[in-house]
Amino acid sequence: MYRTNTCGELTLKNLGQSVTLCGWLQRSRDLGGMTFIDLRDRYGVTQLVFNMDSRPDLCEQARKLGREYVLQVKGVVAERSSKNPKMPTGDIEILVDELSVLNAAKVPPFTIEDHSDGGDDLRMKYRYLDLRRNPVRRNLELRHRLAMLVRNYLSDLNFLEIETPCLIKSTPEGARDFVVPSRMNPGQFYALPQSPQQYKQLLMVGGMDRYFQLARCFRDEDLRADRQPEFTQIDCEMAFVEQEDVLQTFEGLMKHLLKEVKGVTYDAFPRITWNDAMKYYGSDKPDIRFGMRFVELDDVAKGKGFAVFDDAQLVVGICAEGCADYTRKQLDELTDFVKRPQIGAKGLVYIKCNADGTFKSSVDKFFTAEDLRAFAEKCQAKAGDLMLVLCGEAMKTRKQLSELRLEMGSRLGLRPSNVFAPLWVIDFPLLEWDEETQRYYAMHHPFTAPHPEDLPLLDQPERWGDIRANAYDIVLNGNEIGGGSIRIHNREVQNKMFHTLGFTDEQAQAQFGFLMGAFEYGAPPHAGLAFGFDRLCSILGEADSIRDFIAFPKNNAGRDMMAEAPSEISKEQLDELAIRLVPQEK
Repeated sequence: MYRTNTCGELTLKNLGQSVTLCGWLQRSRDLGGMTFIDLRDRYGVTQLVFNMDSRPDLCEQARKLGREYVLQVKGVVAERSSKNPKMPTGDIEILVDELSVLNAAKVPPFTIEDHSDGGDDLRMKYRYLDLRRNPVRRNLELRHRLAMLVRNYLSDLNFLEIETPCLIKSTPEGARDFVVPSRMNPGQFYALPQSPQQYKQLLMVGGMDRYFQLARCFRDEDLRADRQPEFTQIDCEMAFVEQEDVLQTFEGLMKHLLKEVKGVTYDAFPRITWNDAMKYYGSDKPDIRFGMRFVELDDVAKGKGFAVFDDAQLVVGICAEGCADYTRKQLDELTDFVKRPQIGAKGLVYIKCNADGTFKSSVDKFFTAEDLRAFAEKCQAKAGDLMLVLCGEAMKTRKQLSELRLEMGSRLGLRPSNVFAPLWVIDFPLLEWDEETQRYYAMHHPFTAPHPEDLPLLDQPERWGDIRANAYDIVLNGNEIGGGSIRIHNREVQNKMFHTLGFTDEQAQAQFGFLMGAFEYGAPPHAGLAFGFDRLCSILGEADSIRDFIAFPKNNAGRDMMAEAPSEISKEQLDELAIRLVPQEK
């Protein structure tokens, strides 16, 4: 055996035992008569002792070893005279009798410590070294634990884990596909799945009743901290269910994960309609760890001679408790924040509720003290509070105020990463209008069923914007961590949906014919939901980026810095695939 024990398990119970350990040299300390080495593996760190008096040969050998050398040692477990309570193995050390260098190592390009001196790009280039650091290891252990909890929970509810294809047909809806050329079929291409959507619906047609999969998915889209070109979904589908069945099932799963991983329990998750989420939070994924709900102020803001308010479609504000003492510099910072191009507001109005009952605002010359008191009453602001007001086109203004609300929540410490606030958002719009192409698109996907009460509106094009989807998202701390819907299982309704989205019969048949054909053979009512597994890991791991929970992530440009992918392929490969590259203009 290479080893009898790991570097994280020996304690005082093992005193006097002869053991063999293997691992990497974390650090060494030469104290003249003695040399100490910290040996690390995935399970922990154990201190090794080399004594010049008893084994000068071993001590000399140990002094020549470098960081990250791979070692095998044999020795006896002894009690440490200077214990380290911060280490699980801090009560013992190994008196080394034999030392073998299994592999030498170059000096690593960054320190392999909890707080490394390597930047993101450097650590991604040498990701295999970064994986040796405790924070990365702990993240991957959390990911594994969550995966096992999900598998066991769903399996106990009679879900079957079934794999679906990774080489599928490209479809035009949604994000861009990654495409894969077929050598056997020149000029034709597979796509990598953005989700297993159609296949999991076919599993329901096939009578599997309850399906799940930790599915690899691929989207060729712009990236940010919570997106990767390849990611993992907890993908689920159920037959013979209504919306309430789905919500209860997966709310149960989330409660189970939160209890097992974070030790917190919950009653029923709050539910809010999409319309109310936009009205009160300006977001379809509201962070409800704190208040500051929106208050519409048109009735007290307009008609006072302030053209900015009078000409606006919507005047809306939030109340920041205890912030009336904000300085001019702080208020200017908030104004600059909302004026940033990615937010796009033209300005910010503030109203201070002073401790003495007076008011101070940036619009004093347009509004009397009584006018400002009306603002305060509307916002339920009290002495010491600060009101922040935006105006303009309704939907844009709500989204701008949403960003300001989140910024204030962060500044005031109201968004701690160790507090978790889940909720459901329901009754999304079925369709959303795109000004550029002058057509409606499915807000989720074309297989989402309309709300039963709104089904007749599919025959009224002027009412398409009013149709609610039988869809739902589960939100955690301002992040959408999962979403799904009741599916259309009737071919006639599905055809009508395709026509609503601008598909001809021929286009619908070409893209989705196999699914439509399956519906003619007895498709059961069915529904599903998919969690973003990477994002769920990052939130429960209290981190900002999903990259920290992926073993080999891509950077923000979608590149693998370590393997240097994507890369060019040879002319021979291109010829074999019948692909001709068109020179790019410089």
